[in-house]
Formats: sequence, C-alpha cells, structure tokens
Amino acid sequence: MARRAPTHAPNIHSSRLGACLCAFALLTAGCGTAAVDSGSADSTTAASATTASLPGPRAIEEEVSFRANGMTVHGTWRRPARQGEPAPAVLLIAGSGPTDRDGNSAQLGGVDTLKTMAELLSAEGVASLRYDKLGSGRTGLGPYASKAADIGVGVFEREAAAALSYLAGRPGVDRRRLTVIGHSEGALFALLLATKGRTPVHSLGLLQPLSRRYLDVISAQITAQIRAQLQAGAITKAQATEVEDALASAVASLRAGGTVQANLPGGLSNVLSPASAKFLSEADRLNPPELAAELKARTPVLLSCSDADIQVGCDDVEQLAAGLKQARAGTEFVRLTGVSHVLKEDPSRNPAHYGAPLPFSSQLKQAIQTFVSRA
Repeated sequence: MARRAPTHAPNIHSSRLGACLCAFALLTAGCGTAAVDSGSADSTTAASATTASLPGPRAIEEEVSFRANGMTVHGTWRRPARQGEPAPAVLLIAGSGPTDRDGNSAQLGGVDTLKTMAELLSAEGVASLRYDKLGSGRTGLGPYASKAADIGVGVFEREAAAALSYLAGRPGVDRRRLTVIGHSEGALFALLLATKGRTPVHSLGLLQPLSRRYLDVISAQITAQIRAQLQAGAITKAQATEVEDALASAVASLRAGGTVQANLPGGLSNVLSPASAKFLSEADRLNPPELAAELKARTPVLLSCSDADIQVGCDDVEQLAAGLKQARAGTEFVRLTGVSHVLKEDPSRNPAHYGAPLPFSSQLKQAIQTFVSRA
C-alpha cells in the first residue's frame, strides 16, 4: 500500500526541461507530450491550403499535415517567398509537454520559441517545418486520449521521423541539406533522427538540450525542489526524507522493471505515475552523450547552453559536448549569457517570465544565422 503523504508534504510540480518543460507526467496530468511514427510511408500532404504572405522577411506559410502513428499530425510549412534553386530546410522539434508548433502550450502561451526560429530561418532563405505534438494544437490526443499509458519513446521518435520524411519530400527542398533543430527534450529526438533514422540528416541544432539520462534529470530537479522547501522551512526534515526515499525507490523500480506505484507521497505522482511509466523507463535508457558519440564524423552541430538556464545547465551540456567530440562532429558550442531556457533575453532565472514578451537571444540568433549559412 502506498504511504500516505504527510501533512504539509512538499508539493512536487512536473519536472521541466523545455518551455517549462514537463517531464512526461503529462498527457493525463495536464502536461502532455508528443506523438510519433517511424519514417512512415504514410507521411502524405494534407489538403489544407492556408497560404499567406507574411510581413517582414518575405515568406509564405502553409498549413500542412502528415500521417504518424495512425493519426494526423498538423503543422506549418514555411518557406521564403522567392523561389529559385532547391533550398535547405529545417525540421524544428519542441521540448516536452503538450507543446504546439509555435512552442506554446495551453498552460503557457507567449513563448513562441519555434515560431521565432522559423521566422529567423526564412529570413536566411531556409525553409522549415514545425508541428503540433500529440496533445497540442490541431493534432490533439488522437487515439491516445484514453490510453496515455501506451505512449512510449517510439511514439515521439516516429512522429519526428514522419515529419522529417515529409519535409524531405516537399517540392523545392534540397534533400542534401536537411537540418534538425531540437530544443530541450527535442534535442534527444534530433539525435535519434541523425543516428537511427532513415532520412539522412546533414546537420543538427541542439539548443539547451537534454544532456543526461531522463530519470537523472528528473531526480535532480525534484531533489532541488525538496531541498529548497526544506531550507525555507516549508517542510520538516522527516518529510523531506520520506519524499526523497520514495523518489529513489520509484526511479529504481522504473529502471528495473518499467513500473512505478501509484499515489507516491509529496506530489511525486504528478511526475512519476503508472501512466507515465512506459515513457519514462524507455526515455531513461537513452543516454544523450552516448547517442552523440554515434554521429557521423564531421556532422555540423550547433550546441547551446546558458548561464541563466535553470532547466539545463552548462555543466550538463558539457557532457553532451564530450560525446560530440568523441564522434568528431563539427561542433560549434555557444555559451549564452543572460538567456532563459526558452531562448529569451532574461537573466532573472525566473520561469514565470517564459511567456513574457521578451526578445529572442541576439547571441543565439547570430549563431543560428551563421550556422545555417554554412551548413
């Protein structure tokens, strides 16, 4: 029987990596994740033709869709308005949570991480595809509405692979210059596409990337929450110990058998629950530095971290950089200053500002421009 949470137990919120990136607890707990399909042959264009000329850098956006996991995934295809030679193209992959094609969720709007990058890319003559993950936007929950426990890493990997296959087949795209840019957890799926996928990836962008095993990151984030509450006097030492012990036991159970008990104390079930067990146990088997070490030599990679990122620290990203070095990738490692996890100019280290109308990092903007011009 699960232990009852003590009075005034710590309140553990969903662990975050991306736009307030929640660790998978997710689809059922109001945080959500992406759906997926393997380089599927059913990645067909949707009939949608919402085409519009946009102000600023002249570009055209079109509502599109493709098939993945037996469901329809909706997204936006954006390209420079002036057509000529086949153009390089980028697949943009969001972090975890029910994050839509623009980088927003029902819980947190105004982030616009992917939308901003798409606009930046088209200004450089680069086309892009971004899509609504499972649980967000027009894609919705699809066949997983009543079976979140069936969602594993393969679902997300296959969705990303289907998106890349669709992008490669768009008219006017140079298939030899396909780039995948993943933000936060999205970087994990970018690495999987580059090392395991069927569609060749020319270059990678790994922005504030998940850089350690999933359960290690979740454990570190939850432990930090517990200790902050203990230091503030919000909980007792006994309460902190109870939740830390339950956390260690849950992680061990997930790693040993892919299961976790229900009703963990102190709000742990917001993150670690039977509904999220399949995803968490499978994601934890993937070690980002080891995946990075499998990249083809001289693959161009743009890697970033920031001293103001409270979700993914530069020390973590250094581990991923070591894997890229082992692969002899052509890595450009950009260490940002005063930039939040959602890539905005914000040295506050306050996640409440993620949706604020702050400018996209000028340092990262320049790095992306230089990177895509060379790739």
